Amino acid sequence: MSNGTTSPLPKYLVQEDEIFKEFKSLISNLPKEKGMVATHLHQYQGFWYPPRLLQATILCQNHFQARDSDVFLVSTPKSGTTWLKAVIYSLINRKKYPPNSENHPLVSTNPHDLVPFIEVKLYADNQIPDIESLPCPRLFSTHIPYFSLPESVRDIHSCKIVYLCRNPKDVFVSLWHFTNRLRSKEMGTNSLEHVFSQFCNGVSILGPFWDHVLHHWNQSKENPGKIFFLKFEDLKRDPLCHLRRLAEFLGCPFSAEEDGFWMAEEILKICSFKNLSGLEINQNGKLSSGEENKAFFRRGEVGDWKNYLTDEMAEKLDEISETKFGGSDLVF
Repeated sequence: MSNGTTSPLPKYLVQEDEIFKEFKSLISNLPKEKGMVATHLHQYQGFWYPPRLLQATILCQNHFQARDSDVFLVSTPKSGTTWLKAVIYSLINRKKYPPNSENHPLVSTNPHDLVPFIEVKLYADNQIPDIESLPCPRLFSTHIPYFSLPESVRDIHSCKIVYLCRNPKDVFVSLWHFTNRLRSKEMGTNSLEHVFSQFCNGVSILGPFWDHVLHHWNQSKENPGKIFFLKFEDLKRDPLCHLRRLAEFLGCPFSAEEDGFWMAEEILKICSFKNLSGLEINQNGKLSSGEENKAFFRRGEVGDWKNYLTDEMAEKLDEISETKFGGSDLVF
């Protein structure tokens, strides 16, 4: 029988409720614009976030503690992240999982589940994950801009960052396709012109694109031992060279014996777009967050923007890049 009083909430529910209230108060005061998939994007620390990713980013900033041996793959959305996740995972785990083995994890698991996004998966939905038990080196990925990364990630010198970027024209086209695939039928399709205008104004998921790239470029120049800056186009042009450079940077260079067994070539073979996109898991599987795996495999080519952008659009993006990157020696 009730005595007219209510039992106190469990401590973890009280903490969760407090976190949500704080976030709700914060987000109500942030600038906002119409989103590409989510209803709105909110500007936080100079960049634009969907609400779910923003809440996860703040949780991550407050709770994530980096280790010396951690490896972070950082990129703007639609820069070739899926491919590089597969490459880095296979590179670091090549002794445990030889790339030509039938039970290689890539055969049955999407790269996004092997190298999880901290803001999309680990800290999403108001959860604080237990990652202390993960074996070293821990592999994480994120689209969070450099100065919004958890402080320990930036401050621990031996914690490695691999930054991947791509020509903004191809990034834009890929982003337009990807966000339209994530939209429900009721939401309809975003027009190319509308998304282009937003992208040019910096209002895209984790945009402005140019600020995101430039911050990491400048930091890689100041601290090349910590940040490996890589262009998608360079990786496509000479994957073997850049895979070897990555191995050196991550402290796991190929031995003479491995070169004799064509280890690097085998890694690139299992991680190729043709192989990954043709796997059953990537044709019919889904991520735990609900996205279909096949949404992450469209074309993976350099210069696909030529099939979608008018000359005027291409010129405008080039002009913005020249202005934003002027004096930085960064060119696409």
